[in-house]
Amino acid sequence: MERREFVKSALATAGMASGAAFGAEPEAESRQEFYQLRKYTLHTGPQLALTQGYFEKALIPALNRLEMTQVGAFKLDIGPETPTYYVLIPSTSAEALVTLDARLGKDTEYVKAASGFRDAPAAAPAFVRAERSLLSAFAGWPKVVTPKKEKRIFQLRTYESPSQVAHARKIQMFNEAEIGIFTRTGLTPVFFADTLIGPRMPSLTYMLTFANTAELIEKWAGFSADPAWKELSHRPGNTDAEIVSNISNLYLSPLSCSQI
Repeated sequence: MERREFVKSALATAGMASGAAFGAEPEAESRQEFYQLRKYTLHTGPQLALTQGYFEKALIPALNRLEMTQVGAFKLDIGPETPTYYVLIPSTSAEALVTLDARLGKDTEYVKAASGFRDAPAAAPAFVRAERSLLSAFAGWPKVVTPKKEKRIFQLRTYESPSQVAHARKIQMFNEAEIGIFTRTGLTPVFFADTLIGPRMPSLTYMLTFANTAELIEKWAGFSADPAWKELSHRPGNTDAEIVSNISNLYLSPLSCSQI
């Protein structure tokens, strides 16, 4: 089997829970995005400036040349591992994200601009470790929604489930009702996505944005007290005890080069 067909077959199977459009007709595929979420664990010191420079001068411009726009670049403010940077790369093609490194390696402008980071020596590495996940946007929130260009904070939340059935149920809750309750109660989503390839599966990840921590606390309190949410989350089969085994909750702020 050719690599292209293998990738399409594997990801089509993985994306069924979220309604991924991989392998669908071009019109359908264009309506639903895929994401590569990169995590760079760093040491305090030269790695911070080196990595930010790589994002700003090499990676994001090259992604934009590949028509991957609205690229998010964030630093972890509150979480278990700091310093850590995250990059969110949206695309209408999962295959383009799977083969991204090969495509970047053919971009002479990128290779030149990434010098010093991409070829950092073992004695002075650019990062401690880099991790990547491939995600598929939910049918109920098919594309990144970029917030207003003003000072903001971001919340990155990941829900792990004890089984694939429980995971599919949680995604169904979001698509059918929970996203609507989010927006009605004033929460401001950036994306919702199912993890197709990555650690700690099955899992889903979403991002919210707020003006500040006071607004975050206020909006979450309103959501938690909402009667529709209380009814939905207490139905048999919908409770966290049944379908969510762990929640990761990170607080991020955008780097100066971020397009989100």
